[in-house]
Amino acid sequence: MLAGVQAVEDGPDGRWHVRNLPGGGSAKTYRCPGCDQEIPPGVPHLVAWPADGSTEERRHWHRPCWRARYRRGPSNSRRR
Repeated sequence: MLAGVQAVEDGPDGRWHVRNLPGGGSAKTYRCPGCDQEIPPGVPHLVAWPADGSTEERRHWHRPCWRARYRRGPSNSRRR
C-alpha cells in the first residue's frame, strides 16, 4: 500500500485512496468539495484522491459528505 493511504475504496466515481485525519495535527482550514463549507483546524475529516491520479488531486472532505457523495446528483467530486 502507498505511504499515507489507509484504504482504497471503489465506487461508481472510480477508485480512491482515502486517509482519515484525526484533526489534531491540522493547522489549516480546508473547503469540503461535498458541501462547499469549511473544515476548520482540529476537526476530524478525511482526505481522498483518485487512485489513478496524483496526490496533487487530494481533497479534504467532511466524513458524512464523503459518504453522501453519490446522493448529491451529478458528481463532480473527481476533479474538484
